[in-house]
Amino acid sequence: MNAYLLFVDTETSGLPKDWSMPYSARDNWPHIVQVAWEIYTRQGELVKSRNFYIKPSDYEMSSVSERIHGISLAFLEENGAGRFDALHTLQQDLTHFQPLVVGHFMQLDYKMLGLGFYRAGLDNPLEQLPTFCTMLASKHFVREARHRHLRLGELYMRLFGEPLQHEHNALIDAQATARCFFELWHKGDIDEHSIRLQQEPPPPLPLRRRPRSYRRKLLYLAGFLLVFCLLYLIALLML
Repeated sequence: MNAYLLFVDTETSGLPKDWSMPYSARDNWPHIVQVAWEIYTRQGELVKSRNFYIKPSDYEMSSVSERIHGISLAFLEENGAGRFDALHTLQQDLTHFQPLVVGHFMQLDYKMLGLGFYRAGLDNPLEQLPTFCTMLASKHFVREARHRHLRLGELYMRLFGEPLQHEHNALIDAQATARCFFELWHKGDIDEHSIRLQQEPPPPLPLRRRPRSYRRKLLYLAGFLLVFCLLYLIALLML
């Protein structure tokens, strides 16, 4: 594991319409409305904590998203920092500390941060850094077939027996992700091997083998044809 870990969370104006579209497809991608991160040593000591609300550009806030995180465009106009300033600060921390970057639902945060760097005209240092997702790491805790993963609040409750207060605030969620990560690390649910596994592409799916019943039918058919051919040859020889 790297000497430093950076726990990050974003709150957004919505969700991507198509995850495969390029960042240049402006109408496809939402906007970051809040980004927060905390940097720790691998021993769990807090080094740095940053939290930015992002001043809005020309976009609309999804009503669903606003209900979830409670951040309005009016609030951002009054309290937001410039996108470049916020993302440049994050870029500097990523470049300086070279951390393992950890998030809960890292797929979304990775995409949104890459989008933020793109829109700010900045290089994306995430592409050169290892990442880790606590949502993927905790999927063995899921007991109900209809759920594939635990939400951050659910994982927090599972680990600490208390609800996560004020979730969907990026700073609170980054702090909660850090606490969950170190708890899972101490319990042995996260180790160096599981971190390495998340850096590797998934193995190719094995070729599907034919069912045994199908192969058995083929053997029966081949045996029948062989017996038929032998009987036919014997009949010819007896003529």
